[in-house]
Amino acid sequence: MTSQAFFRRGDLDGFFGLFVDNLLQIMLIVLLGPTLCGFTSAMIAEQILPAVAVSVVFGNLFYAWQARRLAIRTGRSDVTALPYGINTVSLMAFMFLVIGPVYRDTGDARLAWQVGLFACFLNGVMEILGAFVADWLRRNTPRAALLSALGGIALTFIAMGFVFQIFAAPALAMLPMMILLGVYAAKLRLPWGLPGGFVAVCTGVAIAALLHAVGWLPSVAPPVAVDLGFHPPQPVPGEMLALMLSPLGWKYFAVILPMGLINILGALQNLESAEAAGDRYETRSSLLANGFGTLLAAGFGSAFPTTIYIGHPAWKSMGAGTGYSVLNALAMSLLCFTGAYAAVMAWVPLEATLGILLWIGLTMTSQAFQETPRRHALAVSLGLIPALAAWALLLIETTLRVSGSSLLAVVDRFGNDLYIHGVIALSQGFVFTSTVLAAMLAFMIDRRFDKAAAWSLAAAALSYFGVIHAYRLVESGVQNHFGLNAAPEFAVMYSLSALLLWLFHRYAQRTATVAADEV
Repeated sequence: MTSQAFFRRGDLDGFFGLFVDNLLQIMLIVLLGPTLCGFTSAMIAEQILPAVAVSVVFGNLFYAWQARRLAIRTGRSDVTALPYGINTVSLMAFMFLVIGPVYRDTGDARLAWQVGLFACFLNGVMEILGAFVADWLRRNTPRAALLSALGGIALTFIAMGFVFQIFAAPALAMLPMMILLGVYAAKLRLPWGLPGGFVAVCTGVAIAALLHAVGWLPSVAPPVAVDLGFHPPQPVPGEMLALMLSPLGWKYFAVILPMGLINILGALQNLESAEAAGDRYETRSSLLANGFGTLLAAGFGSAFPTTIYIGHPAWKSMGAGTGYSVLNALAMSLLCFTGAYAAVMAWVPLEATLGILLWIGLTMTSQAFQETPRRHALAVSLGLIPALAAWALLLIETTLRVSGSSLLAVVDRFGNDLYIHGVIALSQGFVFTSTVLAAMLAFMIDRRFDKAAAWSLAAAALSYFGVIHAYRLVESGVQNHFGLNAAPEFAVMYSLSALLLWLFHRYAQRTATVAADEV
């Protein structure tokens, strides 16, 4: 039997990190849902967030149970459960590209919500189907390819995204950040065994209270008016399937399909990341639970898929085991079933918690280099570039939007100062592009040119159907472009690259044979 305790000191640190991550997703729903999607406060409090809690609780408890089984089977005491929660990428994509457009076109928030449920349901189905083929993909993909894509996301959308926010509010965020980095990086044990995450958040709350008291920081009202009370989850299978036979729901399949594929690939990458940190979990059961959690979300009224989170190595470095996942399930139940999230959002400054997310970003980026063969460092570096392009495009579009312009209006003015079309092409489907490019280079480094050629052919197919590199510029910005022959130049050049790599393979075989004969 394993000696791993169900709860340990590191679980509190892990809980604060995972809870903050989940709280950020709740904040996005609460703050963006009314303006983008027409969601009312009542709809969010009584229907959507209770459904979010059902899916998150299911996943947290499953992955805690899974970790306990691994600990018992291996006799280890250092097993860490997979983190789980709302998928940020899908949440933003569904809000901006599915639910929001329906609401803008029809003015009907309920219809927009139904389309979102349909999209979430299809996403869950895709994740379940993907569970039966993903293990083969995991076995045949170099670790450098799986981890570099995660490292790119961690470096840009997590570390860079939140470090800007920290340095924009140094009075609130700097000291908590230094506490977190100092405790986690040095593995410092604080007096009385206090968790670093808990001390950092309490420090942030105390600083905010002091700044409020002296008038240096304005009081912040709760973002939504929600009465405390019991808001039980309500199943809505009719709402979820109402659009199954309607063309309206299928109209957005071009967004739903790549999001489902990205979720499957992201889960694979996170499983590989966990294995690199020391915990190998079965692919199929992990992805099946991932998919069923998303189906539960849709079935109870949440339009937002859930997924295995990025960050397992960070939780492990904090000393988290299985208890942190259970604690997060309890906390999410309390917040979402009672409406207490409004009070938390009002009194706990977000800036005090962002150091945890910065730590996750730094840990994931460093893991991409540390847990792959040294000879594959070049492949990891190449795999970071597509995420950097996606991050650059986000900055460009944000700058243009706040200046009252759009990318469509100014795209021709960039010229040779910034090859904007290259930035856009590299950013489209960047998770897939990162994986493909890193895999190709890793196999080239190993002189496995036949496998590199196979990955180049895969890139040609992805380009042909518009999963990577294809786009259209519209008034609202960059729009995905899916369909046959969507990115023909890339499809042709990846095909020619595959032919070239195959010729390299034949040449390498011939020279190896000649060398063997000479010996």
